[in-house]
Amino acid sequence: MPKRDKLGIHARIEQIALETMNNIIRAALSPKNHKLPFLESARLSLEVLKHLVRTEYEMNIIAEKVYIRIEYHIIETSKMTNGWIKYITQNPRD
Repeated sequence: MPKRDKLGIHARIEQIALETMNNIIRAALSPKNHKLPFLESARLSLEVLKHLVRTEYEMNIIAEKVYIRIEYHIIETSKMTNGWIKYITQNPRD
C-alpha cells in the first residue's frame, strides 16, 4: 500500500474502526439505560466506514477480495448494532 494511502484514507478508516469498537465496548459495559448513545454513535460510524471502504476499493487502494471481506464484517456488525438498538428501544423497562 502506498504511503499516501496508508497515511490518508486508510488511516482515517482505522481511526473510525477503533472509535466504533470503543463505542461498542462502552455500550456492552454500560447499564441498559446508558447504552443507546454509544450504540447510535457506533451505527453512524459503521455507515461512514462502509462508504470509506467502498471509496478505497473504487480508487484501487484495496483489492476486491479484501473489500468483500471487510464489507461483510462491517455489514454484520451493523446488523447486530441495529438489532441491539431495536431491542433496547422496544424494551425500555427491562
